[in-house]
Amino acid sequence: MTRSTAGKKAPCCDKLYTCRLCHDNNEDHQLDRFKVKEVQCINCEKIQHAQQTCEECSTLFGEYYCSICHLFDKDKKQYHCENCGICRIGPKEDFFHCLKCNLCLAMNLQGKHKCIENVSRQNCPICLEDIHTSRVVAHVLPCGHLLHRTCYEEMLKEGYRCPLCMHSALDMTRYWRQLDDEVAQTPMPSEYQNMTVDILCNDCNGRSTVQFHILGMKCNICESYNTAQAGGCRISLDQQ
Repeated sequence: MTRSTAGKKAPCCDKLYTCRLCHDNNEDHQLDRFKVKEVQCINCEKIQHAQQTCEECSTLFGEYYCSICHLFDKDKKQYHCENCGICRIGPKEDFFHCLKCNLCLAMNLQGKHKCIENVSRQNCPICLEDIHTSRVVAHVLPCGHLLHRTCYEEMLKEGYRCPLCMHSALDMTRYWRQLDDEVAQTPMPSEYQNMTVDILCNDCNGRSTVQFHILGMKCNICESYNTAQAGGCRISLDQQ
């Protein structure tokens, strides 16, 4: 965030800070951005009611100013979302507010994402920090759960599943077909060739009985390998 030319007077402790994050990092309490009433101009040091321009020396406190959040910043096409209750980086026409998810999302996700009620009010399951007011962009998984974009990118270095529901976090179709080839080229030892196992698919939630293979068991319903064994291995009586 660009440094403001105005110091906000925190109503909680009467101290001056250029941003609420600086306040929160230095105090044992959080600044309620909506209760800020006064600011001090860094240039002339006049304390005045919160506004975009200094009434004494005409210093511009920020190219963007929100009279609700009392945010001073460079112009980044910000807009205040009444439903979110805070300012978002725009431009506004590139986003829509999903009332069920309770979050502003990119227009290309409108009608194309799975909604989970108030999902933005949950903490990121990776870092356990807030998503709704975070300055880090939220990434919407196919299952509808949210992660910080940076947490999502780190997660993909070690796995591909949503940490909450185990659904595939991205389109794995190409990899599944590669795994088909590997399974076909890797026959199991004779004692395992007639062995079957019950599996539960993390992607479609379906259950099926498939041939056991050490490389993975493919769901008979959606053809995903994102499955878990749901019972013991067995050999059909007519194959024994």
